[in-house]
Amino acid sequence: MRVTVERAALLRSLGHVHRVVERRNTIPILSNVLLRADEAGLQLKATDLDIEVTETVPADVVDAGATTVPAHVIYDIVRKLPDGAQVSLETGSDAGQMTIRSGRSRFSLGALPEGDFPDLAAGELPHRFTLLAADLKRLIDKTQFAISTEETRYYLNGIYLHTLEVEGGLKMRAVATDGHRLARVEMEAPEGSRGMPGIIVPRKAVAEIQKLVDDGGESVEIELSPAKIRLQFASGVTLISKLIDGTFPDYQRVIPTGNDKRLTVERESFAKAVDRVSTISSERGRAVKLGLQEGRLALSVNNPDSGSATEELDVDYDAASLDIGFNARYLLDITGQLEGDTALFKLADPGSPTVIQDRDGAAALYVLMPMRV
Repeated sequence: MRVTVERAALLRSLGHVHRVVERRNTIPILSNVLLRADEAGLQLKATDLDIEVTETVPADVVDAGATTVPAHVIYDIVRKLPDGAQVSLETGSDAGQMTIRSGRSRFSLGALPEGDFPDLAAGELPHRFTLLAADLKRLIDKTQFAISTEETRYYLNGIYLHTLEVEGGLKMRAVATDGHRLARVEMEAPEGSRGMPGIIVPRKAVAEIQKLVDDGGESVEIELSPAKIRLQFASGVTLISKLIDGTFPDYQRVIPTGNDKRLTVERESFAKAVDRVSTISSERGRAVKLGLQEGRLALSVNNPDSGSATEELDVDYDAASLDIGFNARYLLDITGQLEGDTALFKLADPGSPTVIQDRDGAAALYVLMPMRV
């Protein structure tokens, strides 16, 4: 193999694929990136056996061929080369070595044969549709913070993506929950998504998609089956991921519908006040108490170790007085996802879940479990 490629293009592509590679691997080939040169250019591929990312960059191919080299090492080498450099990649008669040349720099890397590199073949993906990159980004950004990190409930370790009929129209919904909070956002379902299975996209794949969608062009082609998903970005990057094999709980049951106490508060002022008073809270508990009376909200934190804090806000509230506690971090996460100037809280009592959204009927809805304070 002998190929020359522009440093900027190679670095951008290595940036996309090398993130998939775990730094500690018991299987040596999984530490490597596959480089394949042919008439289409230079293809780069990396996998951890659950996710596979592939991208092809323009290159001057003198001799076609393929090899695999340590992903993080080649990324660091190319990152440290000067801007505008041309990078030459060569393999000779020794299949166990690849040479990188750029200007007066020369590196020799240990290589493993292409034949050892696993292929995460997608198989049959019967459901196909196209999403605007901005819509996909919104579905992820509004929900990913609520993904559970608790490995025992593995079916919560991702975003649940599905379609359903809502008031006579087909919607696509993304849902995530960790048992303490729930995030749900919906949009008009794209053409071709009707009948798709409900799928759980795992946390690591969600993180990669979130990064790729930022510079992945205007639209994303999605193909899926109950076991795998394939995303083709307009930039030329392809991501294939296994899906979580589990049943997502019936989240509709935990979204309260009878919460009759309504609090409307200026979102930014509320978030800043929560952030200020929570300075006193213990790292473990991080509980902040909301004391509600007509037209007034008192935020308070009491920490036996470091003191107390209170702050009052003028709000729109005309129901019975109520004291309720929440995790301050969770409150800030949710208010940070709201888009309007105000936040609407629908409350019931100190022990029941609260609904938070921009306004009635908003596309994004959040449920937060209270804490004892």
